[in-house]
Amino acid sequence: MLSTILAAFILVAITVVVHIVGLVTLLLALVRKHAHAPTRFWPMTMLLIEVTWWLVLIHATEIGIWALFFLWTGGLPDVESAFYFSGVTYATVGYGDVILPQPWRMLGPVEGLTGILMCGLSTGLLFAIIARLIGPRFKAEVQ
Repeated sequence: MLSTILAAFILVAITVVVHIVGLVTLLLALVRKHAHAPTRFWPMTMLLIEVTWWLVLIHATEIGIWALFFLWTGGLPDVESAFYFSGVTYATVGYGDVILPQPWRMLGPVEGLTGILMCGLSTGLLFAIIARLIGPRFKAEVQ
């Protein structure tokens, strides 16, 4: 039980660090590339596509970290099962057709909770970017 708690703590810490480094890297790239927020349709569209793909890449990396842990510990039998289980758990879909063995079972809910929190951070960032893009337009219309 203690090893499961330690593993959960380490996996959550790694996931949070990967997510924060990914978000900071994304923000720095956006600041460098887009000193002024785009105001036309295609530049705005491309910016949101770029941000969304970056966020998907960050989440896929985090899913991969959990999957590799499950594979490394023998918790899941093959790469496909490990990535599938990690993906549906992280995204809180939780089909239940693949489960972890008894010693590692508590890692499922921990990954799900971590996935929800990381998706929430990504959603907040995406919302902030969209607000930054459209906020000045609404302020100009009101004045």
